[in-house]
Amino acid sequence: MTHLLHIDSSPRGDRSHSRRMTQEFVEQWQKVYPNDTVTYRDIGHNPIPHVDEAWIAAAFTPPEQHTAELQEAIRLSDQLVDELLSADVYVIGVPMYNFSVPSVFKAYIDQIVRVGRTVAFEPNDAANAFKPLVLGKKMFIVESRGDSGFQPGGRYEKMNYHDPYLITVFGFLGITDITFIHVENDEYGGQKLAESIAKARTQIAELTAA
Repeated sequence: MTHLLHIDSSPRGDRSHSRRMTQEFVEQWQKVYPNDTVTYRDIGHNPIPHVDEAWIAAAFTPPEQHTAELQEAIRLSDQLVDELLSADVYVIGVPMYNFSVPSVFKAYIDQIVRVGRTVAFEPNDAANAFKPLVLGKKMFIVESRGDSGFQPGGRYEKMNYHDPYLITVFGFLGITDITFIHVENDEYGGQKLAESIAKARTQIAELTAA
């Protein structure tokens, strides 16, 4: 039995393309694999707090030395990391905002990149001090964009700090099997947007069936 972690990060509700596509993905997945389980987290409507000084102190203090204040400072981060580690497959909606990810999703990433939990730090290994700890996972990222042309060779390729960043940061943790599903041309609407949504739905059907 496989466990999915489903995350949405758009602040939109029904108007969100990424939300609609992640929901359709999970629904189709469950039709194919009805015994699989799902944990859902909506960080678009329930934002993750940014890292602060108390968090940093807790993250770099051995757990057995945590005061009540430090335990509280790191509590949500521990919960998010536990969710990440317990899942086998990730289905994440991350729209492109100003060529990168929404700030709320960056806050989420900062909460789950944890030395000793999702990445190991071995300072004596000069060649590779950081070792990934989140291995054997599969990730599907649904990304909505206002325009098109951000793919390799596209007219906006050099402005795409979204996909490369997610590939880098999750690869740093050990998640390298990542598939992107793009919904583009939201700013144009009409036929361009409809064609992009149809293409995304076809891709989702193929991925869940496979």
